[in-house]
Amino acid sequence: MNGLLAFLVVFLLANLAAGMWRVHRGPTPADRMLSALLIGSTSVAMLLLLAAWLQQPALRVAALIVVLLAAILSIAYAGIARPVAVAPERAGPPGDPP
Repeated sequence: MNGLLAFLVVFLLANLAAGMWRVHRGPTPADRMLSALLIGSTSVAMLLLLAAWLQQPALRVAALIVVLLAAILSIAYAGIARPVAVAPERAGPPGDPP
């Protein structure tokens, strides 16, 4: 069982490296943000596997903290990336300048 946990940790570490590459080279900001969120999820999985493998309950607490930070990050990005709505009184015909 320890060999399987070690293999899974190394596999997740390779996924983290691939995610970091996507954050660095992502074609759009949305791709970069999605990759950053997936890095958070992968980090949680890796911390939970390490907690089971090394029998360190403190790593579970660290995983909870990473989950909270990822949730805050996704909420903040959703608020920033949302397009600004045009006020109804300012909306005019498609060719009309504002």
